[in-house]
Amino acid sequence: MAAQDVLGQTARLASSSALLQVLFRVVTFALNAFTLRYLSRELIGVVNVRLTLLYSTVVFLAREAFRRACLSGSTKRNWTKTINLLWLTVPLGVFWSVFLGLVWLHLLEVPDPSVVPHYQAGVVAFGLSAVIELLGEPCWVLAQAHLFVRLKVVAESLSVVSKCILTVTLVILYPQWGLYIFALAQLLYATVLVMCYVTYFVMFLGSPEATKKSFPVARVKALLPNFVEDETFVNWKEARLTWSFFKQSFLKQILTEGERYVMTFLNVLNFADQGVYDIVNNLGSLVARFIFLPIEESFYVFFAKVLERGKAVKDQKQDDVAMAANVLELLLKLVLLIGLTITVFGYAYSQLALDIYGGSMLSSGTGPDLLRCYSLYVLFLAVNGVTECFTSALMCKEEVDRYNFVMLALSFIFLCISYFLTHWYGSVGFILANCFNMGIRIAHSIHYIYGFFKESTYRPLTGLLPSPFLVLVYIISGVITGFSEVFFCCDKGWMARLLHVGVGALCFAATVVTMFCTETKLLHFVRSQFLSRYLKKGT
Repeated sequence: MAAQDVLGQTARLASSSALLQVLFRVVTFALNAFTLRYLSRELIGVVNVRLTLLYSTVVFLAREAFRRACLSGSTKRNWTKTINLLWLTVPLGVFWSVFLGLVWLHLLEVPDPSVVPHYQAGVVAFGLSAVIELLGEPCWVLAQAHLFVRLKVVAESLSVVSKCILTVTLVILYPQWGLYIFALAQLLYATVLVMCYVTYFVMFLGSPEATKKSFPVARVKALLPNFVEDETFVNWKEARLTWSFFKQSFLKQILTEGERYVMTFLNVLNFADQGVYDIVNNLGSLVARFIFLPIEESFYVFFAKVLERGKAVKDQKQDDVAMAANVLELLLKLVLLIGLTITVFGYAYSQLALDIYGGSMLSSGTGPDLLRCYSLYVLFLAVNGVTECFTSALMCKEEVDRYNFVMLALSFIFLCISYFLTHWYGSVGFILANCFNMGIRIAHSIHYIYGFFKESTYRPLTGLLPSPFLVLVYIISGVITGFSEVFFCCDKGWMARLLHVGVGALCFAATVVTMFCTETKLLHFVRSQFLSRYLKKGT
């Protein structure tokens, strides 16, 4: 597949995934706002922090390394061996689910049954749901490698909607069920997700469309583990790369979910405070999840397909290098501007957003300070997502192994900083520690990117330098909206709030107009790659 075609399909995958994440987050926030009025903060804290951490840890440790390794390189490979390798995620998932389930049941503090009933059933259900989801991993990797955009959108949409419908129904009818509600909903989510992928490939494989596309898997039976005579069960090159990524993914999970591990294992916050922190954290990560994560996942596939892992820039196809450098520069500029916008406007509108969303329970106390700090953290997330997806797609096995040592040291430092900052600044300390963590990871990725392109004429890191005039507009907007919050928000009535929103809207409009005038190259990239199919539909 030509590099330009890969870019086009990758951009469509990213934009579709972004829209999908919008749906997820809107539904999730509506669900949280609803459940806040029916369930206790302690129950929400246990579900959203303790049990969700169990689920995310199991699936991440069981599949992340396999995904990274099996999505690297061309789609022209021995897919039988790749599928065999992917099925190893299931026994690995069973191991992690049992091991971590025992830790969650016997080593961690058990919530008060009168406040959070049926904790043991919740642990079992969330662990089981992780294993069920891993059953669909071969189908997911096949779909992602061949850029089946609609399949991912439909499957994840149906699973999320099914989960939310069941949750709302049970919360209204049987609120006394406690964790049974979320356990059943999580099991339904995993089951629907896997069934969507399996059903699609049962219908697709062997069809005229699959034959026309020369799809490398011809039969449904080929999706199961297969032994081939006189051949190894798996591709050992992929297996060794998977092991390298596994060591890295273990550390990356600690860094990504570090604050939840500190909360869970060190008990620095009670369950109610964990619930408030998680709600604010989810609200703050809205843009990060529905824009930055799809871009990172999709363009990892692009960079892995266009450039060859482990090769120096002079040994790559120069046309592909030019395209990759241009895309990297524009992606950095795109996420940087989105992150700056969130940072500048998030500071002045955090308290208002929390007051509207959750009332005084969220807008009083540390809630607004948490969201303001998270607005800054979003900027770090934005840059790290793109720089790290590029380095992960290009690093050879030896470089990945060296990076693992860096991650190990960083994990230890991060956990120590999280612990101390939390004792000094409360839950805000978690976000400050995350900013430090992301800053170090960004520095490492920038160093790698600079070294990779040093022997070429391309300088994609210039994407991290916005127009000086645009920076000036950001500063002015931040000052104006900051004064607006002091004078109009948030205890002076709805008219004052509307004036505060109006001031922000004018400053935001001025910022966007400045972007259009100063970042024309970026605008063309967004229109041609992300918005092209939607613009065509509208004409």
